[in-house]
Amino acid sequence: MPNPYRSLTPAFLIFAGLAAGASITTFDVPDAGAGVNQGTFPVANNGSGQAAGYWVDGNNVFHGFVRAATGAITTFDGPGAGTSPFQGTAAYGINSTGEMAGDCIDTHGFVHGFVRSVKGNIVLFSAGQTVVPGDYTLASTINDLGEIAGYFQSHLVYHGFLRATDGTITAFDAPGAGKGTNQGTFPGFGSGLNTSGTLIGFSIDASSVYHGFLRAADGSFSPVDLPRAGTGIAQGTQPASINAAGTIVGDFVNAQGVYRGFLLTASGSLTLFDVPGAGTAKGQGTVPQAINETGAVAGYYLDANTVYHGFVRTPAGVVQTFDVPGAGTATRQGTVAASLNAYGDVAGYFVDPNNNYHGFVRTP
Repeated sequence: MPNPYRSLTPAFLIFAGLAAGASITTFDVPDAGAGVNQGTFPVANNGSGQAAGYWVDGNNVFHGFVRAATGAITTFDGPGAGTSPFQGTAAYGINSTGEMAGDCIDTHGFVHGFVRSVKGNIVLFSAGQTVVPGDYTLASTINDLGEIAGYFQSHLVYHGFLRATDGTITAFDAPGAGKGTNQGTFPGFGSGLNTSGTLIGFSIDASSVYHGFLRAADGSFSPVDLPRAGTGIAQGTQPASINAAGTIVGDFVNAQGVYRGFLLTASGSLTLFDVPGAGTAKGQGTVPQAINETGAVAGYYLDANTVYHGFVRTPAGVVQTFDVPGAGTATRQGTVAASLNAYGDVAGYFVDPNNNYHGFVRTP
């Protein structure tokens, strides 16, 4: 349903959502599978109220979709997309005009990045040399100019890339990125690239520790490592989203293996935060996913039973948590807020008691 508050200022919308409650609309893509780890996965949204992502059918084949603010759903498959289990098409980013970026796994198991125009035309591309099945390109984010970022894997090592609007691709590695199996450079998903061409992401070093980075439009890098981040395997800092003002939000994993949220402004002001109710054991905690132009943040937290719950944090630091009706309450079930637009609309998915996935939009 269209947002009735669309004409009001974004900042007001966030506070209105906290004061008067918010509406949650759940949805399933037609023909989405009803089995374990099947269903509907919205992962990005824009200011027009569109939500984009992918759905997994009953044969475990992936397909892309976009849902309009009216609730109309359009599904699509990339050219040559495979139809065997774990092949197909997935969208990960959508910009303000409705252009989308994602990946497409073909019948031979090769993975290509794609850009989908507003009219539905899909162009595939590869950032690196495709040598053997398993080498792949994944387009993870697209900004309002149509620039795309993502990563590609070559010989089991990951590298970042930027694709200009004319199709020119620039590959890069973050300083200190590891060169071993499953190490390398990983630009962010969804809203990881802003309109200034500034990109955030993380790298995995030779010791399998995560380090955040900011890559400016001129190609220079700045480290984003939180002082309290752990230095063990699978610990460290993971920026998730950047807005036009250059404010970054993300999480870091401390020495105890707990996720904690952070917000870092372009001037260097750092705020750490934990959502009330977040668990304090390994694999639990606070995981911000997106920041919008007002400075509001959305994401999820894992409680003491490792159940997912959504949250929205206002620019003033006020946090509201929420659960989608029908979300499961067992370990690794619950509500995941994945994206947040300038008007405070949250898009994401929830895992039901049968471990099937469903989409939702939460509107202030």
